[in-house]
Amino acid sequence: MTQPQRVLSYLEALNEALAQEMAADPSVVVFGEDNIGGTGCDGTLGHAWGPTRGLHTRFPDKVFDAPITEAAFVGAAVGAAATGLRPVADLLFVDFAGVCFDQILNQAAKLRYMVGGKAKVPLVLRAMWGTGMRRGAQHSQSLYSLFAHIPGLKVVAPSNPVDAKGLLAASIQDDDPVVFFEHKMLYFGSRGVVPEDRYTIPLGEASVVREGKDATIVAIGRMVHESLAAAEQLSRTGIECEVVDPRTLSPFDFDTVYASVEKTGRLVVVDESSPRCSIATDIAGTVAEHRFGALAAAVRTVTGPHAPVPFSPVLEDAFAPGAAQIADAVRSTLTTTLSKAS
Repeated sequence: MTQPQRVLSYLEALNEALAQEMAADPSVVVFGEDNIGGTGCDGTLGHAWGPTRGLHTRFPDKVFDAPITEAAFVGAAVGAAATGLRPVADLLFVDFAGVCFDQILNQAAKLRYMVGGKAKVPLVLRAMWGTGMRRGAQHSQSLYSLFAHIPGLKVVAPSNPVDAKGLLAASIQDDDPVVFFEHKMLYFGSRGVVPEDRYTIPLGEASVVREGKDATIVAIGRMVHESLAAAEQLSRTGIECEVVDPRTLSPFDFDTVYASVEKTGRLVVVDESSPRCSIATDIAGTVAEHRFGALAAAVRTVTGPHAPVPFSPVLEDAFAPGAAQIADAVRSTLTTTLSKAS
């Protein structure tokens, strides 16, 4: 009799990746804000709400809580990484990166380069991002474009549990600093079949999550799910979209995107973050520069507005792109033709 496949939430998959990497490698340590959590009814610690929940009980010497001093504990993580450990530092909300940006920008990202490869910085900086949790403008941003702009950093943004586990494991094993983005609405909102074994998914490899012939949609994080919903809507009217999940934003797998655009001739990029100087505009511009001849229509981007994330539930729900918006953008590429000089 076939055993039922094991289904985990996004949060549970991250928790399992952390546990397996700590068990396999004594140099892996985990610390940050609320990584242990408060005291439970039985008087023991270890009741953190997030992906580190319960890990302190299993690894009491490897999981630590840090004070609310991001500059201090991120700086400590850089030093720990440079001197032999593999720290996983939890920034909690990515918005808090402003407090410790010097440690990330000028220390973690550049140390290996500045010493000619004589030192490495195998650091993972975990951070929540995105809208939907009613946390206000200073806890809801999508700042991965800032980090992707910085040479020396790798940037990862998984959209589902199986990728989250494999990409986090690969990030921990990587010898360069990785900023690992976890969309807060996916922690409990995304579930999937996840292998129990320890495994990795290579950084820098995109995934084609839906095949199609009429248009390519490249989407990031939670927007992958909205794009798949849009693709299903369009499919009912005879339009078949290919959906590409980059998974890693730096390095970026443009070859997979190019191959898809060469097949479909149309591209829509969906990105929850603000439109100016964003991942969406970078993808759109790069494809337009290097695969202009393959495009049958102008590239479209679907993003959040260039504004802070509102606290009002109604306005916040309208802030991030949805399936209807994405479907409209795809239809617009199918009803226009790109004029090209002969």
